[in-house]
Amino acid sequence: MKKIVMLFLSGILLINLMGCEAFTRKFTRKSKKTDQTVEMVLAPEEYKGPNMTKEELYRQYFLYWKSWQDELINALTHNASLKKKVDCAQEALKNLVNMRALLIEQAQKNLDVYIARSQDLLSDMQKDTYGAVNNRNNDAAEHIKSDIQRGFIYPKVKNYIR
Repeated sequence: MKKIVMLFLSGILLINLMGCEAFTRKFTRKSKKTDQTVEMVLAPEEYKGPNMTKEELYRQYFLYWKSWQDELINALTHNASLKKKVDCAQEALKNLVNMRALLIEQAQKNLDVYIARSQDLLSDMQKDTYGAVNNRNNDAAEHIKSDIQRGFIYPKVKNYIR
């Protein structure tokens, strides 16, 4: 009986010792391989977006302007941070300038009035660090939006696009 127990214990010990190697191998840190090579860019290529007609570009800039103007009005209404208000006004102004570039001179002069009003609104917002005149700026932004939407939607200016 003693021999059977000793044989059994030595068998278990032998199995445990053989299993320890797999256990240590499983938790040993593997070396990092640097087989990945980065390809160098020798001549950067400028990405030219999809070819769009001037009408499509105008509609796109108008849509971008409208969404940024709405965002500006929302920021003024909810008393957002100065950075948010200024960023919205700058983006709206940038899209107005892009719209202007697509119009003929007569329509450009009409749009220049609203660009100047937008620039004045932007400078007023930059001066108003604490948001004391948000209501006045909000009214001005809404007036600019309604005037531009009334006079510069695509069906009204389609004959004035270069």
